[in-house]
Amino acid sequence: MIQQFDQFQKIGHDNLDAVVKAAGAVTKGVQSIAVEAADYARKSFEQSTATIEKLVGARTLDKAVEVQTTYLKDAYEGFVAQSTKIGELYTAIAKDAFKPYEGLVAKPAGAK
Repeated sequence: MIQQFDQFQKIGHDNLDAVVKAAGAVTKGVQSIAVEAADYARKSFEQSTATIEKLVGARTLDKAVEVQTTYLKDAYEGFVAQSTKIGELYTAIAKDAFKPYEGLVAKPAGAK
């Protein structure tokens, strides 16, 4: 009876450790995503500001269309690259968050 209680207590301790490690991994990952999002927002704002300055300085309609086209192309490419990077970060969060549970699942029920 005492041995079963000790095993149950160890399983509870192992599960708690896994939860703490998973929470740490999620926290770290979310912080990385927040830093990336802030960096992207800053770069996007700077790019938009520079484009507005170029548009104000455009002397012809053709030049204004060229500036706007370049901006849209660069903004789209930046968005796609950022979306890919954020997707990779989310994938990494999922892998890191579930890693502590892999050891628990792999253990047989009566293993020590």
